[in-house]
Amino acid sequence: MWSILNGTIVNAITVVIGSVAGLSIGAKLPDRYQRIVLNALGLVTIILGVDAGVLRFADTVRKFAPLVEGGRTYGARVAMVMIASLLVGAIIGTALRLHERVEGLGKWIHHRFSGQDSHLFAEGFLTASVIFCVGPLTLVGCLENGAHGDPSFLYIKSLLDGFCSLALASSLGAGVLASVLTVLVFQGGLSLLAFWVAQPLDELSMSLMTVVGGVVLLATALMILEIKKIPVANLLPGIFLPPLIVWITEWFAPGLLLPSG
Repeated sequence: MWSILNGTIVNAITVVIGSVAGLSIGAKLPDRYQRIVLNALGLVTIILGVDAGVLRFADTVRKFAPLVEGGRTYGARVAMVMIASLLVGAIIGTALRLHERVEGLGKWIHHRFSGQDSHLFAEGFLTASVIFCVGPLTLVGCLENGAHGDPSFLYIKSLLDGFCSLALASSLGAGVLASVLTVLVFQGGLSLLAFWVAQPLDELSMSLMTVVGGVVLLATALMILEIKKIPVANLLPGIFLPPLIVWITEWFAPGLLLPSG
């Protein structure tokens, strides 16, 4: 079991260490410094979202377009998969009221263990949970750790999350520390799923899951920068829909998205 979950456990430890350090620093920082740290994190999140969403999308089209028939329109086909995943995922998330439930979980943890303002605690919990659990390193790292026992990607992510949690906790408080529960459940679940699933996902589906995750990161950045408050948790189901949509598309029209043979 250790070989499946070691990357997730190390990641959780770095988040705890970074969050505790950030809480110690944040208590001494004036509000104007906390605000600028948060703004910087928002800008960094935009970069991560562009890398995962825009650049990964372009790389995917560039790689697969020459391998399928009618490659000139391949970008439009892949874009439709991404759009369908986001729209259907948003509808599912809204119907399940995921955003309200995640915020409610954050507030419940606050009432149990913290004396901090409940709204700020829930915001920190939600923001950190999305940043730590959405992105290319999360998906690839969990699949590699679960399927092949290789935690190297998650170890790299652990280092990045340690610094990120320090900065987040200094501005958003103890809710960031509570997000370690999300890391354990989400990443641990993905690693276990990768271990149990006999056949791994095709490369296109994994790439598109990352692309959709990049869009969610961009939505998170808008929320951090207070440009637009988007219920980002409602978008999360869309991350898991590309494999299903690719499979359905290939069942009806083989070779439309994946190379034939």
